[in-house]
Amino acid sequence: MKLSFTLNHNALTLETEPDRRVIDLLREDLGLTGTKEACGEGECGACTIRVNKELRLACLMIAAQIEGCSIETIEGLAGPDQALHPVQEAFVQAGAVQCGFCTPGMVMAVTDLLEAIPDPDETQIRKALSGNLCRCTGYQKIMDAAQLAAKKENKCLP
Repeated sequence: MKLSFTLNHNALTLETEPDRRVIDLLREDLGLTGTKEACGEGECGACTIRVNKELRLACLMIAAQIEGCSIETIEGLAGPDQALHPVQEAFVQAGAVQCGFCTPGMVMAVTDLLEAIPDPDETQIRKALSGNLCRCTGYQKIMDAAQLAAKKENKCLP
């Protein structure tokens, strides 16, 4: 199947099997290994990407589903100069990166949250992260990073 879609702000056309999982397409075919596969069953959130600005799990999607879509992965958050996104910076500053396996999904979830709710409260952050599991139990530092990112983002608002 010939697929045309936008990936991290770049138009792309490629040939693939229509039932190929998006996680495999990203990691194996396109070399975007930032999106992680942990459970492969949609339970952990490590493979979270944005499809048409909505959070989706790449392990549960097949290639045919992304035809004509706009896909954003963790690699797409960096600026044109490859500077870290403010949410990524906040994760580093708060020490919210331990083994790093959950980090891409957590960062994508926090980024999505802050675009919808620039100044979320603790309950809103917890709800936004509820589909993401951290095996290292670094949840408090992840919460700290989300709150720090919100403060950083609000400084940039008019």
